[in-house]
This record gives sequence, C-alpha cells and structure tokens, in this order.
Amino acid sequence: MRTLPALAAAATLLLTTLGTTVPAHAHGDNERNREMRTQLLAEGDNPLMSGNVALQSTHPGTVGIAGCFMETAPLFVTSGLEALTVWDASDPTKPTRTGVLANVVFENEAMNCGERRTKKGVRRFALIGIDLYNAAADSNGIAHVSGEANQLLLVDVTDPSDPKLLGPEEDPGVPSTTGTHTVACIAETNCRYAYTSGEKNTFSIFDLRNLDKPREIDSDPGKEGIQPFSSPTGGHKWNFDEAGYGVHTGYDGSSVFDVSKPREPRLVTTSGAAGRGEDPKAEGYNDFIHHNSYRPSASEFREGRRPSVDKGNVLLVTEEDYIETDCNKAGSFQTWQVNSLRPGGEELSPLDKVELGDLHAEQGMNLDLPQGAFCSAHWFDYRPGGIVAIGYYGGGTQFLDVRDPRDIKSFGYAYMGGSEVWDAMWVPVYNGKGRQTGAKTNIVYSIDLVRGLDVYSVDVPGKVGIEPMSGTGPQHSAADLAAAAALPAGLVAGALGLAAAVRRRARRQA
Repeated sequence: MRTLPALAAAATLLLTTLGTTVPAHAHGDNERNREMRTQLLAEGDNPLMSGNVALQSTHPGTVGIAGCFMETAPLFVTSGLEALTVWDASDPTKPTRTGVLANVVFENEAMNCGERRTKKGVRRFALIGIDLYNAAADSNGIAHVSGEANQLLLVDVTDPSDPKLLGPEEDPGVPSTTGTHTVACIAETNCRYAYTSGEKNTFSIFDLRNLDKPREIDSDPGKEGIQPFSSPTGGHKWNFDEAGYGVHTGYDGSSVFDVSKPREPRLVTTSGAAGRGEDPKAEGYNDFIHHNSYRPSASEFREGRRPSVDKGNVLLVTEEDYIETDCNKAGSFQTWQVNSLRPGGEELSPLDKVELGDLHAEQGMNLDLPQGAFCSAHWFDYRPGGIVAIGYYGGGTQFLDVRDPRDIKSFGYAYMGGSEVWDAMWVPVYNGKGRQTGAKTNIVYSIDLVRGLDVYSVDVPGKVGIEPMSGTGPQHSAADLAAAAALPAGLVAGALGLAAAVRRRARRQA
C-alpha cells in the first residue's frame, strides 16, 4: 500500500491534469472511466478485509458498472464500458462467462433484467438505456451505431451463450422523450411496462407487451407529440416492490407512486423538504441526488408502527454526492421512515445516514482521507435479515447493518488496492427448477470498474446455502492501520471523478 503523502500527491496531480475536463454526463465521460481504470490498474493489489469477509474468486477482463440476476434461471447479466456479459451463476462462488455482446454504451449505469412467459417458454432480456452513444456488435457484426441520446435497447439473453439485440437490425433503438440513464421493469418476471429515469420533473413509460416493437406511452393524447409523465423527484432510478409501489429517486429526493395501474402511476408521497435539501433539521440528506432505493418487506406495511425493515415502513436510499470533495462526507447511505401510503398522507421522514468517514471511524480507520477522492455511496442490495451490500467507488465494498434503521452500523468491508466498486449484489437462492426463492445466499458479487467481478462470502445472520464459510480475511486493528498509514489506493485515483462535478452541479441548479 501507499502512504498518505504519496496518495495526496497523486490526488493533486490528477486534479491538475483533469481540472479543465468538461464531462459529458452524470459520472464523467467514457474517457474519464478509461483513464480511471488505467490509473487504478497501476496500483498494487492490496486486499483489506474485515474478519467476517473472504474473497472467493476474482474475474478480471470485464470492466464492470452494474448487474442484475434473472428470476427464473441462475443467470447474472453485467454491463460495462465494452460489453454486456451473461454469467452462469449455478456455482455462485465461481460464476462463468457464457455469452458476450460487444457493447459500448454511454452510459448503461444500471443493468436491469426482464422476463416474459410465452407459448415457446420464458423469454429473458436486459434493458439498456442509451444516454449519448451506442455501438453494439452481435455474431453478425456491427448491428447498431447511434450518436443520439435517450434511447432504449432490449437485448435477448434467452440463449445465454448468444445475447442478441431485439428490434430492426438497422436501428433497434427506441427513442424516448426523457432521459434513459436507467430503465427498469415494474415486474421483472412479467415485464410489460418499463419506466425511465427521466429528467428532473418528468419520466417516460415504455409499453413492452410486444418486445419486438416497444413504444413510448403518451400521457396526454390530446396534445401534439408524445407527452411524458410528471414526477417531483425525477432524474435517476425507479425501484419497484412487491406491494405495487415504485420509488422514483432523483434531484429533489424520493417520490413514492402507486403503480398498480402501470399506465396510470399515482403519486402517493415524497421525501419533502428534507429530500430537497431544504430542511435545516435534516442537513446532508440530499446534497446532490437521491440515487436509488429499496423498501424491504413492502407487503407488511401498516401505518403507525415503529420503523423496522421487517414491517415495510423503512425506505433504504443512496444519496450520491461527489460534488463534495471531502471523502468523509461524499455521499451517504440512508434510512427513511415511510409514514403513509395514502395520497396526501404524511411525508417520508429521515432516520439515519452514514458516509464513508463514519464507517471508517467505526472500523478503526481514523485516518485523514485525501481531498478530491472519489468515494460516494452508490448501488446497493439488501439481504433479508438486515444486511446491505453497497459499493462506495474507491471506498470499496461495504456491508451495513440496518436491523435498527435509526442506527446504521458497519457490518464489514472489503477494499482492494486498485479498485472502483460501482455495485454490490447478494446472490439469490435458486431452487431445483432454477427459480429464485426470495432468499439470498451469503455470497456477494462486487462489480468493479477496474477489477471486473469479485466474489466474496460473508458471515451473516441466518446464512443460506452451501457456500464456504467466510472469515478467512485478517481483522485489522486501528493500531495496525495507523502504523501502516494505509488507505485503499482507489480512493485517491478517484480524484478523476471531480471533473464530473462541474456539469452535474449546473444540472442541479437548473
């Protein structure tokens, strides 16, 4: 590992070099990601794990951004800068690549899966949102090149060894009137409708009943052209639950919609002034953007009960913020109480939040982090029982205990010397027929822009499956860390991400 002075010097150099870069979108441009990867690959591979986490396998060669699991087959699909990759996850500790679609997409930040039961069997596909450009090549060569923003692509992965673009070969992209930074199905096992991330106050709905001819739904046929749908917190991600509700996270916080009628979403409640960053009593709960969310045990919701992840009244939220250059404060993981699901009912209320600095303090890493590091909270996944796996970019893969939503605690961590973790997901438990059971294993897939795919096992309450016991990683004390003056190298190389702040701040203030 490198010492703090060396890390700080590297951060300064990177900031000087890239300070004039104008980013193209929310996470910098494609060139920024490539430069980041080059820088991090030059770092030493120095693992740093808590004693309850063990590395099971590493799969380099795939520049990872996000992933999703299929519901009716043990398949895992990942997106990256160069390719969409389908993995066989039958052995969760040793996933194997089964198919690759060369795919340069800016920026398919959230890989989303969908399925449809047909007369010929289950049809499986992935949804890709195109922000600026796309060039996809299948077995027949280049199938689509586009320089236009805001399009939806569907990739058929029914044959996992041969993923293919759906739609007309000459132009399979489906245009959208709003942003397609992310696109998500309401019901993954019966994906008939999908919602886009949208803009600050709007979003689009796609009708996918005919997968070969998707179309955007017009919210107001009485007006000329296709009219989008409105949302008070648009801009980044939709997350849907089993109770028929969707949460739209974005620039002004989080909104909850009743989506039981998917063509007629109905606003229920929002995160209010706290979610807009306007409540002085809830400082720091949205300094930039609410990124994504999840409501555990959604069908158990009843009004008036104490907040609990087992009662459906807690919303888990990532607040992304790399405009903040202090890594101790740059983007938090949060819990919010869902007080009402009646239109006009009480707003969501914040419960607790943790930044990387909070986690480091709890983990005994009481060291000064360099200014300009790239370490915001990002994509996360919840495991029934109350443990969250989350990527913190250069801050590695973190595990959080949310069993008491009023007091989020560190549960464990895994850092690699040259690393940038965008996503972390618990592997589902599949039954003998290859269907998800609703339970999660103790295996986590960490999706890394640099390393590709890392597989960890974690000692968690109520561990499920036959995975190897973890706990083989060394437990580092505060004294050990202080003596080594050690920090994960990825934190500093993340200074490249600062260039992205310029345009994102402008969008926020627009």
